[in-house]
Amino acid sequence: MAEAKADKAKKPGWGTLARSLRNPKSGYMALFGFASGLPFALFLGTLYAWLSEAEVELETMGVFSLIGLAYAFQFLWSPLIDKVSIPGFRKLGRRKQWIVPAQILLGVILIALSLSNPTNEAIGWFSLLAGIGALASATQDIAINAWRIDVADEEATIDILSTVYQMGYRLAALVGGALGLIIAARIGWPQTYLMMGAILLVIGIAGLFAPDSKAGENVDGTIDDELLLSLRRKGELKPTVRAKALGAVGLLWAVAIGTVLTFMYMSLAFPPEERPNPTEFTLNYGPWIIVATVVIPALIAGWLASKKERGQYVMTEDLPERAGQSFAMDHLYRALVMPLVEFVGRMGWSLVLILSLVLTYRICDAIWGTFAYPFYLGELQYTNDEVAFASKFFGVGAIIAGLAIGGYLLTAIGRMATLTLGALIAALTNLLYADMAAGGANMQAASDAIGFSALIGFMAPFGSEALPRLTFTIMWENLAIGIAGAAYVAWLSSIVSKKYSAVQYALLSSLTLLVGTLGRGALGEMIEKQGYYDVFILTTLIGMLAVVLCVFEWIRVVRSGRSQNAPPPGSEAVAAQ
Repeated sequence: MAEAKADKAKKPGWGTLARSLRNPKSGYMALFGFASGLPFALFLGTLYAWLSEAEVELETMGVFSLIGLAYAFQFLWSPLIDKVSIPGFRKLGRRKQWIVPAQILLGVILIALSLSNPTNEAIGWFSLLAGIGALASATQDIAINAWRIDVADEEATIDILSTVYQMGYRLAALVGGALGLIIAARIGWPQTYLMMGAILLVIGIAGLFAPDSKAGENVDGTIDDELLLSLRRKGELKPTVRAKALGAVGLLWAVAIGTVLTFMYMSLAFPPEERPNPTEFTLNYGPWIIVATVVIPALIAGWLASKKERGQYVMTEDLPERAGQSFAMDHLYRALVMPLVEFVGRMGWSLVLILSLVLTYRICDAIWGTFAYPFYLGELQYTNDEVAFASKFFGVGAIIAGLAIGGYLLTAIGRMATLTLGALIAALTNLLYADMAAGGANMQAASDAIGFSALIGFMAPFGSEALPRLTFTIMWENLAIGIAGAAYVAWLSSIVSKKYSAVQYALLSSLTLLVGTLGRGALGEMIEKQGYYDVFILTTLIGMLAVVLCVFEWIRVVRSGRSQNAPPPGSEAVAAQ
């Protein structure tokens, strides 16, 4: 009887989901997800509403769009999160030494903003606080993503932690966005930001008790210094070869960082009429920054991995452990080059498949977001209140429901099956929007048939007769986004190494920037020439390409002999296998 109960408990599905959710790590993951989503909503959305009510000039408000650069290019300082320990905070743990101070700093900044006056005369101090807050928020995101990967194990699985993280993030977007506007209308903006700051301070204090590995120690028990010393062993690449690779990669990263810093300086110091446009900068320079910091270094890493595998340019004897200039260079090599060398060496030619999947899986979401409101408000002629109801309140609820379904599917049918299913349904929802572009007759009929129209009429009496079909379409799209998002983040987290989780995850996730910035211009031109209907048919076909790539990745995972729900590489569970 006991054995039967044990076997039943091990079966995938609700039992596995319940055990993972009961794990304390899931609770901390929900808090960290909320702490990650709240500043993003407050700095990149709600803050503009406050500035508008304060009658801040539009040209002055344009400076605040710089805040978005902190999130778009956060991977540029991700090596610091993997390599550097903060003096005085090391005892908190490898990732918490970055997470907890960032959360407390964010809480203090939000409180300081609540005590400030965002007028045209005092906007300098206000914008400085917001800019520092955005940098702290982006840094927190890097560390939280790495923490999620590091602490995942067979009980608190990476699949469930990824799902819980996104639930917390989406809930924070609702609290900091739509709910923040409602609260501010009743108690005022300063009091609203004071409340949000207090929430982040509480989460920062709670984060002190979250589990974490020691600073300078990887999750598999190895010490950072051991990784550095291993570079000086017989059979490793010669220091001269590593130095040349480091020089090339370091130069590319320096140019990328210098480009971003120059743009920020020009935006802050130049007169309004001479300031560069943030959108054009992201469109024109964003892809090249990704190429310089991800694509070319990946090619260099592949060359290094192939030379080492063939025994070329390798040392024939050990070097002194801590002597010579080459040891100092090893620290930089460990931070910038080793994460890519490890990833490329482990994946081999499969890297082409993985990068293709990363570039296409969320391409529809990355590009479509820019044109959603012009489609709702301009093409379909809905009001602001109707769009807010359908996309913010009802839509966020649908995404959270989709995440819950995705979390269950991850435990019930596996990561790769859920990833493939998510890609399929996300692609097919574009056909729902194609119907809306053609008049929405099918969406209206389906909404009427199941009684959804009557429900929306009761919930939103201010809406037009066409509101139910918009809400119905957004509901299905967001359910699909939730399922696909849960699977995608779990899959992306599973393929990075725990030794280099901060850098590898930040670099892979940043490729979405490349897709979004390259695709928006072409998609906008296509909308003007051919209309929305043809665009939705095209995005459906692009989504189907992602489905095919998911199938190939599924085959790769099966052939590699790893369980599709296996923990990320570098964990003790993998080592034990």
